[in-house]
Amino acid sequence: MIFGYARGQGNRKKTFGALILGLYDAGVPAFVGKVGTGFSKDALELLMQAFRSLQAKESTLGQVDVSEQITWLNPILVCEIVYQSVTKDSKLRMPRFRRLRSDKTPPECTFDQIRPSSLQEYVSKRDFSLTPEPVGALKKEEGATFVVQEHHARRFHYDFRLERQGVLKSWAVPKGLPTNPGEKRLAVEVEDHPLEYGKFEGTIPAGQYGAGAVKIWDKGSYEPVFWKDDEIEVVLNGEVLSGRYILVRFKRAGQKQWLLIKAKARG
Repeated sequence: MIFGYARGQGNRKKTFGALILGLYDAGVPAFVGKVGTGFSKDALELLMQAFRSLQAKESTLGQVDVSEQITWLNPILVCEIVYQSVTKDSKLRMPRFRRLRSDKTPPECTFDQIRPSSLQEYVSKRDFSLTPEPVGALKKEEGATFVVQEHHARRFHYDFRLERQGVLKSWAVPKGLPTNPGEKRLAVEVEDHPLEYGKFEGTIPAGQYGAGAVKIWDKGSYEPVFWKDDEIEVVLNGEVLSGRYILVRFKRAGQKQWLLIKAKARG
């Protein structure tokens, strides 16, 4: 949410330098940082027009650590911000303005949106102002989809992803998924990915984590047989892959190392 704006300098002297951002924590607004990038010239002018009717006489947000002069606003406008990670003191690191959100209301803007989750590692490794990868968010609904993506990174590999608990549990498979019963492949567990990644195809730019082209190789649904800490069995129903697959943690090789096995059909 936008609680105010800091005075601009130079070519932004007539608009603003940064927006003052906050989220509700147990019903009380809390400062989460400021954002000064991501604005087009038109966006700057449109925002200033909207701000004229929202100006407040007093501060609308406490404990704001900003040296610039602030014009306070009644917190009506909701905006979408992309950011690299969240600092230990709950501030957005490397935020970038994306757009206003007329489909969201102020009460929906809560600290739950930025609290650590299983996607925190995914978010911390990426600069979403540069990479086309989806930011994503934890979702409560749970389906049973899978996707396999070719990843033309520095070392070519396949990424095997299974939807579980609102995210995509993911493994990098260097030599491709086994297709014949009894075949085994090394699979290295990587960070959880957002569900939106299951539809992602594109090129991650040089200098970014995982730089290279990503292409969907197979996708579909799966039927879980069991899911344990050290062993997972599923039945894949894909366009290319089908049948029973087992993931077994390969403890001798390391905590992140698994074996992916194409199992024989049950008689």
